[in-house]
Amino acid sequence: MKKIFIINGGQVFEHSGGLFNRTLSDATREFFSVLPGFEVRYTDINDPYDPEKEVENYVWADVVIYHTPIWWFQVPYGLKKYIDEVFSAGHQKGIYLSDGRSSKNPAINYGTGGSLHGRKYMVTSSWNAPDTAFTLPGEFFNQRSVDDGVLFGFHRMNAFTGMQPLQSIHFHDVEKSPQVDRDLALYKEHLNKLFVQKHQTDSVYSAA
Repeated sequence: MKKIFIINGGQVFEHSGGLFNRTLSDATREFFSVLPGFEVRYTDINDPYDPEKEVENYVWADVVIYHTPIWWFQVPYGLKKYIDEVFSAGHQKGIYLSDGRSSKNPAINYGTGGSLHGRKYMVTSSWNAPDTAFTLPGEFFNQRSVDDGVLFGFHRMNAFTGMQPLQSIHFHDVEKSPQVDRDLALYKEHLNKLFVQKHQTDSVYSAA
């Protein structure tokens, strides 16, 4: 039984109702609910949560799936608060032991003290920015990808725990030119590739 922990980071705030990321989260839950051999747990950061129980979810999971919008080039403050609280609660309780260094040689091995080795994670992000803002010369993100740019720190955070990445998927222009049906179809194809096709070749948990 493969264990999937889904985190909906689509914070409800001001004009943002979190609908797109809730839709993605629901699609993820539905996808795994009909697949044999998968068990799912789910957290919505808008709901009350117990950090200690969330630590248990991380330790329990084989794969953590994050769904997050990007606000002002960062994850929402509600998701950041969740991570700060849960990872702090997970110190020496299953998420990480230390920063990995020793007092004998503190210059090396930073970031190697995680406790979640063998686990994988996947992230989806949603943007008002079009994909061309990342790919065209002279456009805003200087041809730097989402994963190597805005989400670089997010990926290193997960690496700190010992988790390894599965291929991300990012959705663009979701405010000015939303195409939810198209995005859902792309997302389900992405999940099928990672968790069905690769599972059939015994490599579903290989990093992209």
